[in-house]
Amino acid sequence: MTLRHKALFVHLLTATGAVFAMLAMLAAVDHKWSLMFLWLVVAFLVDGIDGPLARRYDVKTNAPEFDGVLLDLIIDYLTYVFIPAYALFKHPDLMPGWTGWIGIFIITFASAMYFADTRMKTKDYSFSGFPGCWNMVVLVLFALKPGFWVILALVTVLAITMFLPVKFVHPVRTKRWRAVTLPMALGWTGFAGMAAWVNFDPGNWAHYGLVVTSIYLLGAGAAQQVIYGKEG
Repeated sequence: MTLRHKALFVHLLTATGAVFAMLAMLAAVDHKWSLMFLWLVVAFLVDGIDGPLARRYDVKTNAPEFDGVLLDLIIDYLTYVFIPAYALFKHPDLMPGWTGWIGIFIITFASAMYFADTRMKTKDYSFSGFPGCWNMVVLVLFALKPGFWVILALVTVLAITMFLPVKFVHPVRTKRWRAVTLPMALGWTGFAGMAAWVNFDPGNWAHYGLVVTSIYLLGAGAAQQVIYGKEG
């Protein structure tokens, strides 16, 4: 297989995320939340793999007719933002009534602006501001089911944080603490799959793993800023 063929394969791999997004949406429409999140976890895994492969095979040089960055952003908006927001709105126990409407408006609008923001990456390839990973947030909310006021406050704070100079680590590209961050991200993926597999059974131990890994992934970038300074 030539280098060009490998680069084209990476684009095809990225595009499978659109298929997984559709499968997740179909499950969400039928209120099959566990199945929806399982498909989103698969899409999350693909998203974690295709980036390193794209850099390894230099897709911009070897398959330039397809814009891998644009393709990735389109799929990320579906799997990270649109479908999770829909699920949060439709689940009867999370954001009922007017809170659901406010939640989906905040999530979809703020995320659209963030995804178009040219300042979203820092010098060390971390994210500047919360990177719109609502799939991760909503999955944890499905598992823990806090009160709707807690959810509304969390959604609002995270949406505001998208446009503040607060760092959030990229599990693969941020070199500092990567030896911890990457296993944490893989652990989160595993715990998420387990929680969804058992239909978010409140007695499942995977929920504790979700909480621990989520706290780390949300706070590691800010901790680096405190320890090493703004450019850290």
